[in-house]
Amino acid sequence: MIIIKTKEEVEKIRQSGKMLADILKQVSREVKPGVTTGYLEEKACSLIKEAGARPAFKGYKSDNEAIAFPTALCTSINNEIVHAPALPARELRTGDIIGIDVGIEYPSNSGSGGYYTDMAITLPVGKISQQAQKLIRTTKESLDLAIQQVKPNNSLYDIGKAIQEFVENKGFSVVRDLVGHGVGQAIHEDPQIPNYKTEAAKKITLKPGMVIAIEPMVNIGNWQIKISDDNLSILTFDGSLSAHFEHTIAVTEDGCEVLTKI
Repeated sequence: MIIIKTKEEVEKIRQSGKMLADILKQVSREVKPGVTTGYLEEKACSLIKEAGARPAFKGYKSDNEAIAFPTALCTSINNEIVHAPALPARELRTGDIIGIDVGIEYPSNSGSGGYYTDMAITLPVGKISQQAQKLIRTTKESLDLAIQQVKPNNSLYDIGKAIQEFVENKGFSVVRDLVGHGVGQAIHEDPQIPNYKTEAAKKITLKPGMVIAIEPMVNIGNWQIKISDDNLSILTFDGSLSAHFEHTIAVTEDGCEVLTKI
């Protein structure tokens, strides 16, 4: 069921999004050669706690049989698409690219439950190849183009079409097995938001009060994925580089508002 948020709820999600954007901005400043993902995790957890929020991913289970996710951050390096835990032993090296994905519930101690926001960014570690630069730029621009399609009476198809056509024209591929989602009262809500064209997406029309997380995941090689040995990290099937960007966005009466704008 798609949850239409009230103006009061959107305002609370806006507060959460502003908090999250500031947290990710500060964590992003720490990305450089020699830094570990464990250090980034410690930084993020400290900032989230100071903000009076709760990490949405830490301890998250998609179902009762799933492994609880161990960290607040997803820190996906190079051929890791998403969901790589921010473990202490993972050190960044010059030439790497790292996708940092983070969600929060804010406030964390409201009694009746806080409001969730979700965002991601991919960053270079030191000097990176021209192809990696193009990948990051293309993925970010595809998200920007998708956001332009977020307006009342457009459909989810318009979002996927904007991403897929732009990415493929640049010579890259869009991951098909992972999608965006609704967000707000929970970290993952309906609807699912494909980053590519599907007929089913034409049936879901955007309406004011919807809050969605759009998150293109783009590979240099083909779009197929595989699961890592840790049963958490999702990798490109062919070992090629992948980039990921995400924003939480509210549909308004006359367009949209990016709630996690840095």
